[in-house]
Amino acid sequence: MPSPADFNDRNLSLGLARVSEAAAIACAPLIGRGDEKAADQAAVDAMRNQLNKLDIAGVVVIGEGERDEAPMLFIGEEVGTGKGPGVDIALDPLEGTTLTAKDMPNALAVIAMGPRGSMLHAPDVYMDKLAIGPGFRSGVVTLDMSPAERVSALAAAKGCSTKDITVCVLERPRHEDMIAELRDTGAAIRLITDGDVAGVMHCAEPDITGIDMYMGSGGAPEGVLAAAALKCMGGQIFGRLVFRNDDERARATKAGITNFDRVYTRDDMVTGDVIFAATGVTDGSLVPGIKREVGFVTAETILMRSKTGSVRRMIYRNPVR
Repeated sequence: MPSPADFNDRNLSLGLARVSEAAAIACAPLIGRGDEKAADQAAVDAMRNQLNKLDIAGVVVIGEGERDEAPMLFIGEEVGTGKGPGVDIALDPLEGTTLTAKDMPNALAVIAMGPRGSMLHAPDVYMDKLAIGPGFRSGVVTLDMSPAERVSALAAAKGCSTKDITVCVLERPRHEDMIAELRDTGAAIRLITDGDVAGVMHCAEPDITGIDMYMGSGGAPEGVLAAAALKCMGGQIFGRLVFRNDDERARATKAGITNFDRVYTRDDMVTGDVIFAATGVTDGSLVPGIKREVGFVTAETILMRSKTGSVRRMIYRNPVR
């Protein structure tokens, strides 16, 4: 087993940016074309092809699904040349397939990488999530609080009114009661149709995005990706797996989960240093989307390293042949 010391995040970071760039650019001809499957497949193909050029012995721990559900970038797939350090990889080649198909904001190509064994192997089930940005004491908000209590606690920590708090929530029928409770506090709610990785990331830059808190249930794999982003940007995220049936509990058992009620913190989901890259597919609050002009395509990527806390924004303008 390679040691974490073999993981040279500085040298690997630019390579990781190329991976998310490739996935995003591959989607460009399909933005707004109404074909979710084609857009997702283009991103998957491009991301896998670029990953296999990196000198890593990578294993996909968060990917497109189980081996029998996904032909490539499935959980457990080995990627890279096999000549470099052993790494865990969490990815979503197209975070927001519907957003891309409809040309709606905040679709991203997202990938994170850390030393082998550093990322939670989250099963493909729901996760109840709660996230806030940096600068607050640990546990200022918790999953055991009601939605209204969370808003009140965060407002007290910020020294503001609950009316000054904005909460990001996925617009789903399962969240209707939570939304009603949040509205009773006077808090504003930013509803998003898809893309909860971006939703969580928005909490880390409230001065830019206007979002103070994220809450609600969504995919557990996306929770790990969001934790990787906050590991670099700062902030807190808490997650607890949600099971709807015995089949989902069996998936969790297969993934090595033994405590079904555990609350995972950011550092439980991502235990070591990580690098994170996200390239905009459609325009969003975090990064602009792909721009096409005669003879060129332009992509913007946010590239982050938890070890240094560095955030690099990169613009890639490439001739179209």
